[in-house]
Amino acid sequence: MESPEARNDKYEWLKLKNQLCFPLYACSKEIIKKYRPFLDEIGLTYTQYIAMMVLWETNRISAKDMGDRLFLDSGTLTPVLKSLAVKGLITRERSKDDERVLMLELTEEGSALREKACEVPVKVAKCVCLSRDETMELYGLLYKLLNG
Repeated sequence: MESPEARNDKYEWLKLKNQLCFPLYACSKEIIKKYRPFLDEIGLTYTQYIAMMVLWETNRISAKDMGDRLFLDSGTLTPVLKSLAVKGLITRERSKDDERVLMLELTEEGSALREKACEVPVKVAKCVCLSRDETMELYGLLYKLLNG
């Protein structure tokens, strides 16, 4: 990515090749595409999968806290949670302390699905052309961007 100042071209930053967002966007789509066949085997979409990952870590969490962890707004998260509830993987109930708070909890079936999901990251890692060190470096850089 060449600096527009170096080229003295006011339109240089408008070129796709000079956008940081584009390779991030394209890579994200391609990585998620690699997940699809493995997630199909366990009956989840990618967004359902990352929601389940949060619940496998916490067992119970508010919808707001899940949205914060996943960087998803309620308009995106709500249909995902409804579909997980319909599948019997989670329950969605209003908090007894504050009815404005929607609490999410794993069901027995949702907990059992964790065993089937264990192989997904291993299978996807085999589809990615990065070494372990490159993967960890990229991971660190991406979280630096997310948290910065």
